[in-house]
Amino acid sequence: MDAYPRPPLAGLKRQLQASRKRSDAARDAFLRETYTLPREAARVKAREWFELYPKAAYWTSVESWRVLPGDEVEFTMRRLPSAD
Repeated sequence: MDAYPRPPLAGLKRQLQASRKRSDAARDAFLRETYTLPREAARVKAREWFELYPKAAYWTSVESWRVLPGDEVEFTMRRLPSAD
């Protein structure tokens, strides 16, 4: 039996998320946008990004993704702000 109750983690989670957002922005120049869409709409949106911002010029990529309940996909697209 634990002698001490577990501390609430909601505040800590918020602080970590805020810290990660600040460090990501300071770490690189990439622009990111996160979407939550049904699977087919997610594919269309990702293709749209690759057509608008070609990978060779903007280093466009799907940075992360996960499948959610209800066959929805949450994903983050990443690209450089301009092509050189």
